[in-house]
Amino acid sequence: MSVKRDLKTKLLTINMGPQHPATHGVLRLVLELDGETVVNCKPYVGYLHRGTEKLGENRTYPMALPLTDRLDYVSSMANNIGFCVAVERLLGIEVPERAKYIRTIMAELTRIANHIVWIATHALDIGAMTVFLYSMRDREWILELYEMACGARLTVTYPRIGGVRADVDQEFLDHCYKFTEEFPKRVEQYETLIDQNRIWLQRTKGIGVLTAEEAINLGLTGPTLRGSGVPYDVRKFAPYDAYDKVEFEVPVGKVGDVYDRYRCRMEEFRQSNSIIRQCLEKMPSGYVLAADAPGYDMAAGPRKKPAQPSAPKAEGAADTPQPPANQPAEQGPAFEEIYVATEVPKGELGFYFVSDGTGKPYRMRIRAPSFVHASALPKMCEGSLVADVIANIGTIDIVLGECDR
Repeated sequence: MSVKRDLKTKLLTINMGPQHPATHGVLRLVLELDGETVVNCKPYVGYLHRGTEKLGENRTYPMALPLTDRLDYVSSMANNIGFCVAVERLLGIEVPERAKYIRTIMAELTRIANHIVWIATHALDIGAMTVFLYSMRDREWILELYEMACGARLTVTYPRIGGVRADVDQEFLDHCYKFTEEFPKRVEQYETLIDQNRIWLQRTKGIGVLTAEEAINLGLTGPTLRGSGVPYDVRKFAPYDAYDKVEFEVPVGKVGDVYDRYRCRMEEFRQSNSIIRQCLEKMPSGYVLAADAPGYDMAAGPRKKPAQPSAPKAEGAADTPQPPANQPAEQGPAFEEIYVATEVPKGELGFYFVSDGTGKPYRMRIRAPSFVHASALPKMCEGSLVADVIANIGTIDIVLGECDR
């Protein structure tokens, strides 16, 4: 004879992270579970805080540039470009055309490299290992191109306020062109491995759904926003460098789930490859650093001699940039503020400067996409299973270096 009992259950509170391989560094989630179902999810950040913004306020603009490498260290080149574009707008510096094309190439190589790390780790978190081995092989090719251009592979500090550190030679251009010919075949290999894999589909379709309205209200950008069907891309709406001189499409999703965000990034592989190809074919000759670029000794070039020299220094150009003053000195310091956004691989990276007319920013604040995207996890995870939390963390593509700053 069976005995019927009243079972009294209670919610279980657990920590996922910060010491957890799938939380991508030092993200901590406090989960309240009803069995395997997530009832409540609270993200906690700040374990990696290094005071980047305050450090920037105590350095001149050129000296603060290397700090941006350490934000999203998977996409350091794009961070450098975002910082330089913001300072150039503040100082009124015009970048030579050749430098604009070089920076656009580097930004799109960075987008591909970032998405490679994303697909490799995201798939590995969910349980697909083979794509990791294939994709990281191709990232090595991009790091070798970085090395040819500036001698560095991870924290590059190659872009400069007013252009780039030194010109690229013909060998770099040839290798880069060869990459654009080969890479589309590599993307097809990734898709062959997982695109229609039934386990991959079960782990991604219908998981972490965000409507367009929800994504906008949460402040999401980049592929995380575009996966919900919103075609917002800073490169289209506020072009910088050479983005207004190339043609490309902005991939968007329909459902707004993990699978749609995956498809957006896979299509971005192809669009970035096309942008690089166009820049290589349209590459103008000329200087790679503005005449009034501040505080750089261009005698220290890359390992190989630049194919093009840098622009001659304007007479009297200051080593420390001085933003234009907008009031007489006797009235106190002149404050000027500016916010400039660029489209980095993870979304909109914005730099906000308040200048007092000296060579250092009076205030520097960074709008990092990873910080904003981490705040979307409760909306994505609550009501789903514990296993889906891992898929949701992967789909927003966060790096805690820029999240905590």
